[in-house]
Amino acid sequence: MLTAEENDLLCRVEGDAPMGRLMRAHWLPICMSEEVSEPDGTPLPARLLGEDLVVFRDSDGRLGVVGEHCPHRRASLALGRNEESGLRCLYHGWKIDVDGNVVEMPSEPPPSCLAAKVKHTAYRSEEAGGFVWAYLGRGEPPPFEPPAWAPSPTTRISIVKMRIDANWAQVLEGAIDSAHSSTLHATDMPPARVDGARATATVWPRPSTDKAPRLAVEQTDFGFRYAAIRRPIKDAETHVYLRVTLFVAPYTVLIPPNNLYNLSILNVPVDDTHTMFYFIAWSDREGGGIDQEAWRKFCGAQPGVDLDRNYRHRRNRDNGYLQDRQAMRLGDFTGMRGIPTQDMAMWETMGAIADRSSERLGASDLAIVEFRRRMVDAVRRHAAGEPAIGTAGSRPPYATLQSFEGIVAKDADWRTLPSGTNAAAAREPALG
Repeated sequence: MLTAEENDLLCRVEGDAPMGRLMRAHWLPICMSEEVSEPDGTPLPARLLGEDLVVFRDSDGRLGVVGEHCPHRRASLALGRNEESGLRCLYHGWKIDVDGNVVEMPSEPPPSCLAAKVKHTAYRSEEAGGFVWAYLGRGEPPPFEPPAWAPSPTTRISIVKMRIDANWAQVLEGAIDSAHSSTLHATDMPPARVDGARATATVWPRPSTDKAPRLAVEQTDFGFRYAAIRRPIKDAETHVYLRVTLFVAPYTVLIPPNNLYNLSILNVPVDDTHTMFYFIAWSDREGGGIDQEAWRKFCGAQPGVDLDRNYRHRRNRDNGYLQDRQAMRLGDFTGMRGIPTQDMAMWETMGAIADRSSERLGASDLAIVEFRRRMVDAVRRHAAGEPAIGTAGSRPPYATLQSFEGIVAKDADWRTLPSGTNAAAAREPALG
């Protein structure tokens, strides 16, 4: 368990909070590219680390990430006109370009030269892997590189986006909690006599009935890897069912794939008590991947159907997540549709910031303990002047990182499995 001080170090990101400063040393996803796909399109309000921002694509296709509030009288630029390579405030017509320059001040007399004296908040941005990225730190940003789920320009990527009313750390802890999937997601991940994780249109069958995996952790320069080791349904005397998850500090988790696509999760802090959760299915394999709308439908997270315009789910704490008790009596374990929705209900009902001092952890929580220890130590080191975790040392390129799942021989060492190995390809020899 954590002390109250450690819990605050881990969770709080607003203002000058140490974890917020650590986050600002990294490129952060601020929105999906599809949300600002059109030049001179509708500006997108966004909030990141407690800071209100606007994302827009100007007339020339350049991306801008600027402070939401006009430097003149603080009206919202999200309501402004996106035209002729800038955002024009509706109040007095001041126009801001992607670099934060005030290029027009129609309400001011030309001799005032005020425009040259005003510089609006603007952040560097990049675009890759289906996202717009922003660097909110000071000084020159670290070199940008494509994320782990975009190892090539042809990678097929589908994204679910949901706003969660809970702190980023407890959302991330759900992604590295392998044991919960056998219970919370029992209906969606049923045991089956298959040779590895599978994906159908409605469920993800898995080759194990074991609900109490043994966990092992290995620290890395990018965070850590851990293995969840279960008894397989078939050949349990000689083999184990292995799922290797990667925590890529500070906010990314690469969870084990199935036969059609790899899976990544981003847990981006909106502020101290809200998180933007992104669930990504991606594949470079021929015939792999899943269509964007099919992915969102599978997850029960379709904009306009399950989610409102701000990506808040219509199933929420106020309406009990529309839990269907009749469906539960008929065999559905949770009575809630969609794997992310089931997770969201757990995260949010812990409270906006969970009181970790009152928990009672067990052997299945080894990865969660490692995450907390690693990140509390990382934030203290960064506050003391050391480089932020994941920005120094011998971290491998993101494109080489990948999770693993498969049935392997009992004497196989999970640490020797290369993190970039295609899981389906690596699984076949072990079954022979």
